[in-house]
Order: sequence, then structure tokens, then C-alpha cells
Amino acid sequence: MKLHVQLQCKNLHQYLKELSPEVLDRLYNHPATCLAVYRELPSLSKNFVMRMLFLEQPLPQAAVALWVGKDSQRDHDECVCVLAGLRLWHSQHLQGGLQGYVLNPVFKENLKTALLGGGRAWAEEGGALGPDRHARDIGSLDRYATERWEVILHFMVGSPCAAVSQDLAQLLVHAGLMKSEAGEPPYITSAGFQFLLLDTASQLWYFTLQYLKTAQARGMDLVEILSFLFQLSFSTLGRDYSVEGMSDSLLTFLQHLREFGLVFQRKRKSRRYYPTRLAITLATGVTSSSLHTAAAPEPGPGPGPGPGPGSAETGFIVVETNYRIYAYTSSELQIALALFSEMLYRFPNVVVAQVTRESVQQAIANGSAPSSQIIHFLRTRAHPVMLRQTPVLPPTITDQIRLWELERDRLQFTEGVLYNQFLSQTDFEVLRDRAQSLGCLLWQDAAHRVMVVTLWGHSEVKKFWKRQKAQT
Repeated sequence: MKLHVQLQCKNLHQYLKELSPEVLDRLYNHPATCLAVYRELPSLSKNFVMRMLFLEQPLPQAAVALWVGKDSQRDHDECVCVLAGLRLWHSQHLQGGLQGYVLNPVFKENLKTALLGGGRAWAEEGGALGPDRHARDIGSLDRYATERWEVILHFMVGSPCAAVSQDLAQLLVHAGLMKSEAGEPPYITSAGFQFLLLDTASQLWYFTLQYLKTAQARGMDLVEILSFLFQLSFSTLGRDYSVEGMSDSLLTFLQHLREFGLVFQRKRKSRRYYPTRLAITLATGVTSSSLHTAAAPEPGPGPGPGPGPGSAETGFIVVETNYRIYAYTSSELQIALALFSEMLYRFPNVVVAQVTRESVQQAIANGSAPSSQIIHFLRTRAHPVMLRQTPVLPPTITDQIRLWELERDRLQFTEGVLYNQFLSQTDFEVLRDRAQSLGCLLWQDAAHRVMVVTLWGHSEVKKFWKRQKAQT
């Protein structure tokens, strides 16, 4: 029996909570990090932080509890848990045996700096280097980012024209998106197929988390590269920045970001770089507990072929109530559609497929596409024509996809050992009763003298049966 795990991803706060207190405290030494963490806090947590930002004395816990009504106590408890988990505030003993809260002093001072100004610049702008003769506008940066990211996706599906560095190929293997065997090129895994169904923002965030897991093994300073990522999220799109003053570790990281499409650098030795839209939006918007939260693109001006999967532009999929899917794309990444549908026709700029019971259940059985990800894929790639209707996808389609998954999940599979061919009913009942007493009996059919026990209970039942035969 195969075990299939749905691709999951931590949001920013969940990731930070897993870091050691020492790493978190070092991170909060950077104003950009503090502002990025504050920006992603729940609204009530933001309110608590702002109320305490300019207080010099700790506040009693009873006073903080009065900030919300009695009917909002659950929200208060969640807020306290979030702030404590991120080490944004600490409990402190007060006079009279009371307990109070005080903001993390490092976070407090650097958040003040970020909000009120002051301190040194987070990134050195490229103006000091003079005008850039090869300056890039926003449109060209968007195209570059999309092309670079799609090279990675094409490599995952085995496109012969896609080539990536050895470091990136190893990272894909480490992330479980691809698998490598001796002497063979890497090939995509079921987790990799799930990855293709995600929207670009979620793909990037998941990929970045996997990169951060390997940072220290690469000899990189985790705090340094995390801080740089947060600085990039506050950059201005279309503006160039200088690499002056960067450490060797950051320069190496910059080259990796260049390959991912997060920054543009004309040459490896160029003294300036341009953050792309992917880098600026990386640390924002991915705040739910899974990867299925990005919003669908805004409606465009009218119908027409859209770009392929992974594009940051308008959607390209039309879904009809007869279970037909029309994908206006010439990208090889249309293979993502084949994960959960039957391909009917393929033309130069359009693919026609059909969602069927067999195709959906096969995708779920292979672990490559749970129903939630199938629906998410169709919704986030919906053509502008479909975005004009509410809901975006026909309820007939979404409900049926969920029902097909539930239909398959009605049965639960458990490995066991079959006992049959008993010589007498008494022998069967003795062994069955022993298995029941051990709690390892899965199923029995007394009329046909057949029973099934669990794998872990098989050895005990077998020993008992041998003792019984020896006594007789």
C-alpha cells in the first residue's frame, strides 16, 4: 500500500516559529525583518504591538485582557499565542505577584526605526554607480522573471530545452520535487506534480523554504540571507541597487536568486541588480496554513489566448459544465492538465481535455493531485472570461470532483495476515478469541472459518497457535 502525502507549506510565521530563539533575536536586529513580520501579523496582534510600542513599562496581563470584549476571548488567546511564539513579547513578573507583558526590546527598537525612519539604508541604490546604459523597465523585468521561473518548471517535466545549474538540480531533489538515481537524470516525483498545480507565488514560497533549509549546509548565514530577502520585499520595482558591501555569501545567494528569476543582473560580475516582482511579493500574501490561498488573477479586457502555467499574467483555462477544459497555451507545462484529465485534442495554441471520474481518481490514487489542488489549479488559472462569473468555476464541476474523491475514500486499506483452512470450528474460535483479546483482529467470517489479523499482532497469534498445537 502506497502512502501519499499532500504537499504542504508553512506560512511565514510558522517558519519563523521553528527557528531557534538566538536566530530570531538576530533577525530582529534588522528593521526590514521587523517590518515584514509586523506586516504579516493578524490585525489584532498588530493592534497589541502598536499599543505597546512606545510604552517603557510592562503592562499587566489583566490590563491587556481588557482590550477585547468577553465575546472575543478566543481572538485574544490566539493573539497572545502568535506574539509569544514569534518572541515579539515576553512575560515578566511585576510587583505584587502579577504577571505582565513587555515587547521584545530588540524588535521594539528596530520596528520604531522602520516605521519612523532613521538608521542606515537597507539597500544601497545604484544611482551612485551612475546611469545604467542597460537599464530595464518593469515590463522587461516581468518577462525575465516569468521566463526564468518557467525554465525551472520545464526542467522538472523533462523538457529537453531546459537546463539548470547543478546546485538547482540538487535543490529540487532535496525538496522531494524530483528524484535522482545513479547515472540517470533527475525525474519528477508525485510531490513535484502537486507542485506544478500550485500558483506561482506559492511555488516560489515553497521553493524558498526548501532553499533556506539547506542554507547552513552551504556555509551561508541564515540570518543574513533571510534579512536580504526581507529587504528585497521593500524594494522599488524597476529601480536598480548596488552590490557594494555585500559579503561573499550574499553574492552567491544573489546568483541563485538570479537563476530563480527573483533578481535581474545582466552579468555575474555586474555591480548592480534589479529586484523583480517575484522577489518583491515573495514574503507577502502567503500567510495561510497551506499553499492554496493565492487569489485568482483580475479579469482582463476580453477573451483570447492566455500565457502558460507559471505566468504572472492573465489566466488561460476555460471550464465548461460538460466537464470539458479548454487551455489556451502553447507551453509544454500543459502536462499539468494531464495529471487529472484526459487529453482529447492538442493544437498549436490550445489544448482540449475532459475531466472524468477515472482521471480524477487516478490522480488522487497516485498522490499527484488531491481534489483541493485540482480545483485550486483551475480557479487560479481561470481565463478572464470565466472571472466575470460568480462563482468562477461551475459548481457542478467542483462538487463532482470532491464527490469523486469522497467516493474513493470510502474504503480504508489496512495491511494484515489472512488465516484460513482451519480443521475445525473449535480451532477457529480459539484463535479468533485470542486475536480479539490482543486487539489485533481486523475481520472474521465464522461461517467460512476465515479471519484477518494485523501485521503487528501476527507474531503473537502465531506463537499462541504453536503452543496450542504442542499441548494437544
